[in-house]
Amino acid sequence: MAIEFAIPNVGDNVNSVTIVDWLVEDGSQVNADQEIIEVETDKATVTIPVEVGGVIHFGPYKAGDAVNVGTVVAIIGTAEETFSSYTVADTSANVPATASESNLPATPSAEEPSTPSTSTSGGQKITPVARKMAVELGVDLQTVTGSGNHGRVTKADVLQATGQTPAVVTPVSTPPVKPASPKPASSVSISSADVIETVPLKGIRQIIATRMAESVHTTARVTLVREVDATGLVAFREQLKEQVKDAWGFTPGYNELLTLICGNALREFPFMNARLSADGQSIEYLASVNIGMAVDTPRGLLVGVQKNIQEKGLQQIGAQFRALVERVRTGKAAPDELTGGTFTISNLGMLNIDAFTPVINLPELAILGVGRIVPKPVVKEDEIVIRKMWTLSLVFDHRLVDGAPAARFLNHICELIEEPELIFLTKR
Repeated sequence: MAIEFAIPNVGDNVNSVTIVDWLVEDGSQVNADQEIIEVETDKATVTIPVEVGGVIHFGPYKAGDAVNVGTVVAIIGTAEETFSSYTVADTSANVPATASESNLPATPSAEEPSTPSTSTSGGQKITPVARKMAVELGVDLQTVTGSGNHGRVTKADVLQATGQTPAVVTPVSTPPVKPASPKPASSVSISSADVIETVPLKGIRQIIATRMAESVHTTARVTLVREVDATGLVAFREQLKEQVKDAWGFTPGYNELLTLICGNALREFPFMNARLSADGQSIEYLASVNIGMAVDTPRGLLVGVQKNIQEKGLQQIGAQFRALVERVRTGKAAPDELTGGTFTISNLGMLNIDAFTPVINLPELAILGVGRIVPKPVVKEDEIVIRKMWTLSLVFDHRLVDGAPAARFLNHICELIEEPELIFLTKR
């Protein structure tokens, strides 16, 4: 009897994956523990092995299709068996829709993840998010026509029934913005002859576009900018390099020092280590300090997350950070290493950027933008001296915290940068 091969759980809060490629041929012999399929989550690419050997028969799934976790995508059996004759009739409910069948993007949006649809007694398919919203808005679902896969009712359909416009739409190459003064089409049109290349917005790029647009349109962003004297931190790092490089096998960098500093600040100001609840009705304060670091990769911007910073010292943070960045850049990071952050650091200093406004990595409350360290003349004790100055940009969601508390949090980070020895007067 054939054995079903289903997409396993590949990470927390991962409800669906996109098939990147099959690694074996349909109808070929496979062995136990052989990797047969490569899939992509919202942040990571994962190869999945089979547990048993036999002849593999694919289901109706190809590269680019989005499928739910738990979906049977193949069977392992004998050469005579086929997927269509073996699988149950309900399998067709998971067959990916073509562009003509659905107005949803190939990958799920962050606003409404691909979760199993529920049904009414009449067989109408409704996503859980849409059902909850319909109850809150008093919408009769029997009167709503679904526009999703196989006619399922989505959040957008419920909003449409109330005359509202969905807050998040299908992503396009740039976030949809209504211009203040529309210009005639002739003044903004571009000849097709001027287009040298067209690249589909899909995969990681599409997910980044969706998440960034969602963050910008749903948060009340405020940016606090402060220039801090990093002369002490630069000298402290140089001293550490000489003291620990042989014993540790590496020299600590500014990213690791910032991770330790921000971890200290998040423990001192726990209201910054928080997020908005899934229903948007409460603030959740978090016990674990999980700090993400934005990493530039060939596949796009990804955030590697180090968990439980409150339990780690600089050596452990530095060693784990280097290994994590390497896995992220090579596409070998596990999904759990790219999710679950409570605060993110984005450092563009190495690219000679002085200051910028990063986008909050939802559902986190804040993100720290880091520029380059630049020697500048400053006034210190009534004298003009050259100091190494560093510009930090704290972007936070004003719905969850006010400006003054956020400013105190940023000031604490700056105090530790100016006097880095204070970091080691704490527990870690």
